[in-house]
Amino acid sequence: MRHLFLLLALASVAVCPPAAAQAEVRVAFDLRGETGMRAAGVADRATGRPVTADDPVRIASISKLVVALGVMRMVEAEQLDLDRDVSEVLGWQVRNPAFPDVPVTLRQLLSHRSGLIDPEEYRVPLGDRLADMVARSQLWDAGHRPGAYFRYANIGFPVIASVMEKASGERFDRLMQRLVLAPLKLDACFNWSTCSDAKIARHVVLYRATGEVALDDLRGKRPDCPAIVKAGCDLAGYRLGENGALFSPQGGLRASMRDLAVIGRMLLQGGGSFLSRKSIAELERVAWRFDGTNGDTSNGFYCRYGLAVTTLPTARDGCSDDLFGDRRTRVGHAGEAYGLRSGLWIDRAKETGVAFFATATPGDSKGVTAFSREEERLAREK
Repeated sequence: MRHLFLLLALASVAVCPPAAAQAEVRVAFDLRGETGMRAAGVADRATGRPVTADDPVRIASISKLVVALGVMRMVEAEQLDLDRDVSEVLGWQVRNPAFPDVPVTLRQLLSHRSGLIDPEEYRVPLGDRLADMVARSQLWDAGHRPGAYFRYANIGFPVIASVMEKASGERFDRLMQRLVLAPLKLDACFNWSTCSDAKIARHVVLYRATGEVALDDLRGKRPDCPAIVKAGCDLAGYRLGENGALFSPQGGLRASMRDLAVIGRMLLQGGGSFLSRKSIAELERVAWRFDGTNGDTSNGFYCRYGLAVTTLPTARDGCSDDLFGDRRTRVGHAGEAYGLRSGLWIDRAKETGVAFFATATPGDSKGVTAFSREEERLAREK
């Protein structure tokens, strides 16, 4: 009997999240629908509300993949060209001062090969101009021409959002609602802008590993302002294309894991009625592969990258990206911010996928790969 109790205790440790985690959700899926779901912990510690697979959370950099879906919808509508100089669309210059004659394109921005380098603070509040930030020489890699070197840069996505605004004549948050979220029937939103009140009431508060609130302590109500602001929230005078950072395209999508599973199934289906197979293939096609010298892998985390799509794993020195531990190819994206780790990954060969997140994760959490312990555990869970 004592051995039975020990086995039960060990089993509970294997299934339950660590004590530090406030919430974690995992949804597995295939072409037909969900194949498994687990939710544990609380979405809001103040109320004790249990987290569910329908609760929206700031999914961090998986947002980039969703933005890329919007870009490809505009490419299919012939509103955007992946290889056109973005300066021509914006009406202001996006140029590496060390290579003033080399154009910067959407393809380079989406694949983090534009030469942009993240500043310490890449949020640009209402009233400031993204052009002024991008004009700073310290934001550019002087040693590599655009297209030649991979360096993950969040700041590239506000530029992409500005291009989308100028080409469409529509504000980024509303454009993404029309182009991506509504067609996929998702009650999701950038910076809580277009979500329903009912969805917002289910929000997940982001906590740090130490326990304090990191973000989104909404108390069940829509925030006063969905944009990044210093003071006030008068968006009436905002000029399209001036500041694509306002709605956090690099990481500000709020979506549930069931929402992400819908996106995952669409990718598995080759785009379905949402995008053409050609566009999906363009997103996933590897635009950059680490060869030992042609990019910054973030300690082996990034080794193959398409248009806002990561391919795992990569068998070469310097790469430590076998998140699932089985050497099988997956495509998708990871997210990390405000104590959250998240992932959306599909296995095309098996026609399966998984979406997950965990909050309150330590910033220095390290698994056996370049990913965190939490990501490895959630990815590999059966």
